[in-house]
Amino acid sequence: MKRIYNILLSLACILMLASCENFLDMAPTNQADSSTCLTSAQDAQVMLNGLIYNLTSANYYGRNFLLYGDAKGGDMTIYTGGNPGDALYYFNHSASSGSYSGFWSTGYFCLLQANNIIANIEKMKEEGTTENLDDYLGQALTIRALIHFDLVRLYGKPYDMDKSSVGIPVVTAQVNAAEKLQRDPVEKAYTQIVADLNEAATLLSKRASRGYVNYYANQMLLGKVYQYMGNQSSALAAFENVINSNVYTLYTPNNWVNSWTGEFGSESILEFGIYPSERDLGTGSLGCYYMRKGHINAANGNFYASKYWMDIMGENDVRWGVMDWDHYYNDSSVSDNIRARSHYGKDCCYKYSGSTKLAGDKGSSNYTAVNIKVFRLSEAYLLAAEAALAGNNAAKAADYLNAIAKRNPDYTPWTASTVTAEEIYKEYRREFLCEGKLFFEACRLNKTLTFEDNAYYGATVSSRRGLTIDRNNNLCRLPISIDEIHTNPDIQQNPGYSGTE
Repeated sequence: MKRIYNILLSLACILMLASCENFLDMAPTNQADSSTCLTSAQDAQVMLNGLIYNLTSANYYGRNFLLYGDAKGGDMTIYTGGNPGDALYYFNHSASSGSYSGFWSTGYFCLLQANNIIANIEKMKEEGTTENLDDYLGQALTIRALIHFDLVRLYGKPYDMDKSSVGIPVVTAQVNAAEKLQRDPVEKAYTQIVADLNEAATLLSKRASRGYVNYYANQMLLGKVYQYMGNQSSALAAFENVINSNVYTLYTPNNWVNSWTGEFGSESILEFGIYPSERDLGTGSLGCYYMRKGHINAANGNFYASKYWMDIMGENDVRWGVMDWDHYYNDSSVSDNIRARSHYGKDCCYKYSGSTKLAGDKGSSNYTAVNIKVFRLSEAYLLAAEAALAGNNAAKAADYLNAIAKRNPDYTPWTASTVTAEEIYKEYRREFLCEGKLFFEACRLNKTLTFEDNAYYGATVSSRRGLTIDRNNNLCRLPISIDEIHTNPDIQQNPGYSGTE
């Protein structure tokens, strides 16, 4: 694996040309000097396109980062062992095996790109450019904050658990390749994230943006960061900036299922484009990891919804519409007790295939190149409900919760006297299965997660985490990989992992 400090600065100038039909057409070059390759707004757009393209790597938002949040979140189980992603589900990590070091190397490479954009734009401003570069600067600052936020949640303890504990190297400038950066405290990462987001908020467009960061994506991230810091009042203000803007609208119960068959829907605040010629992982895509075993020849049935998730779903909830039956329940060789644990039986999630019929999201039936939904409006409503309840405004919390809960036509509306934090959390679980969020939220809320490792006859019980885990377990943070330790020997390893195992 490449170390974060050995990547040539000039690679930040990867040239991407935006296409009318596709999100990006890549034309890479490593010939430019990073200190001079941005001299115009057009250059800034090219560099921003390159940055977003790298965010959609399989090692990051293109697959593994979402898979991390799902596989570890307690609402997924596995059919059998031996498939890609098992190490995430079983928490089977060490410095030398299953470290998922791609999070680290890809994250810091993207930080390098973001910092180059920021530094070059600031230099142009100092030199008196007449071009308006504010939106590009705001996007780069917000993306820098997003990457730091993701990395500190992967490698550091939750803020309210121990904010003084070791987190990640906070990198806000172009880094000399000879430097061996050390890990900063968790609190320093969050302080920098908030500073970047607040600066960016004054620069960003308030128009809906297809595939790019705007003001409302910035506010979604800011609200989430404030909640991780325990600042619910500031979080609520940020979420309501999104909700009250009227730029986005919730999907109705009737159009929620079909929303997954199209790009940039009315709820989509930040969505990264995945196209057949650009980051399409084919049978290695997120959608193929989640579809039922045997749906296509390469589908191994890697991950299934757990009984714990199915048990909180209403029988007529519209969200069953993106779930499909596992045909193995109709196999006579499967025992009745295994078949019975299926509950309603629809335990295979097809959000990232577009539909259970593999419609994709671009009208072309390409079911492996489906855009990544980073922030949706429904998340703003549910997190705002939590923040409002924490601020003793139960009536507002109930209103926000009801706006999403009505996706189950049989639900009983929540009121100020009945709404609870646990019911808001359950609704979050119903809404965001397979969107890469549940493990992170469980850690933030200090939940104990229960796994059903032996739900299927081909799976085994984890010898690493047992059947339950909470954030106090060191396995809830990834190890620093052995490759990073070899080239940066003084970097501190996470507790629970030997430095060279």
